[in-house]
Amino acid sequence: MTQSRYFFTSESVSEGHPDKVSDQISDAVLDEFLRQDPNSRVACETFVTTGQVIVGGEVTTKGIVDIQKLSRKVVEQIGYNKGEYMFEANSCGVLSALHSQSPDINRGVDRKEEIEDELDRVGAGDQGMMFGYACTETPELMPAAIQYAHALVKKLADIRKAGETMTYLRPDSKSQVTLEYIDGVAKRVDAVVVSTQHDPEPEGCSEQEWQDIIKKDIIENVVKEVIPAEMLDENTKFHINPTGRFEIGGPHGDTGLTGRKIIVDTYGGAAPHGGGAFSGKDPSKVDRSAAYASRHVAKNIVAAGLAEKCTVQVSYAIGVARPVSVYIDTHGTAVNGLGDAEIQEKAEQIFDLRPAAIISHFSLDNPQGWCYQDTAAYGHFGRSVFPWEKTDKVEELKQAFSL
Repeated sequence: MTQSRYFFTSESVSEGHPDKVSDQISDAVLDEFLRQDPNSRVACETFVTTGQVIVGGEVTTKGIVDIQKLSRKVVEQIGYNKGEYMFEANSCGVLSALHSQSPDINRGVDRKEEIEDELDRVGAGDQGMMFGYACTETPELMPAAIQYAHALVKKLADIRKAGETMTYLRPDSKSQVTLEYIDGVAKRVDAVVVSTQHDPEPEGCSEQEWQDIIKKDIIENVVKEVIPAEMLDENTKFHINPTGRFEIGGPHGDTGLTGRKIIVDTYGGAAPHGGGAFSGKDPSKVDRSAAYASRHVAKNIVAAGLAEKCTVQVSYAIGVARPVSVYIDTHGTAVNGLGDAEIQEKAEQIFDLRPAAIISHFSLDNPQGWCYQDTAAYGHFGRSVFPWEKTDKVEELKQAFSL
């Protein structure tokens, strides 16, 4: 039988990437408003460029947040703390352009007086469709390419912040991982791309010598520490800072905007995306909360052993609590002859996908042990700290299907 062979690629970016700087500021603003007022309604976007942060959007809250102080704190945490970066926590300008939310939207979200069931009193903050996904490629039940890509840039950030080795690293970096699949199984890493911002070459060191040092350091201290040895071979290609010099980066090298890295935030392109970004949005926005719930459904289905791969789509109408539709696709991997329609029917009985139920189940209006800023770099999924990653419905699913 002829083997099916193909390649699949995913990318990630570090917390110092300008788009991720923006995401983290927006989510830090959300965290602080929710800390002061769990009923806050927030839709916050941030724009960053050379020496400038602009925070805008809609907020309805009883909380009061010092946007300038908070933005500077996030920039400092990321590591933009030197003047030569041309974007520095203590000197960048911060402009707040937040205003109140449209009452036309809010009237559909909070309808307390006319509905008996309190879980029906919170309507979806907008129309749209959201996707969740899980597969057996990694212990986290995530696609392998995006997990490796996230781990590479996270490792770079950890080394940079420890300050013990590779002290030339700067905050901005990107990664990309290409896997070779045989008959649907990831067999090896075909290519690794890592681009990292760095200091200028030391005196007496040529540009080529400097790039050779950086390449060797990254392959030995980052790539080989992150990617399992059995996935690398003599034919794996390494592209480290392939354009050469990468000194100018971060918001000085390119502008950043909240919500521009939605595939990095989710499944690296291995699953569909409804189009809505996450960061800066309170949990009444189903762009965010229903995407988390969809991942929870998909992960529990796979963790229960019902399928090796699962995609979940949920759609909503603005102001309506119950989903307009729920769709489950196990891509032909369901066990024991189970059909997707049967899995979907029982999943809808087990998982309550109304916004208020989602918020309550995951405590999205009062996070414990995590914060929204945590989600804004290195992916919203595949990280056990987040409550939507719990496999707390596995036993109920097994019982429903007599497994």
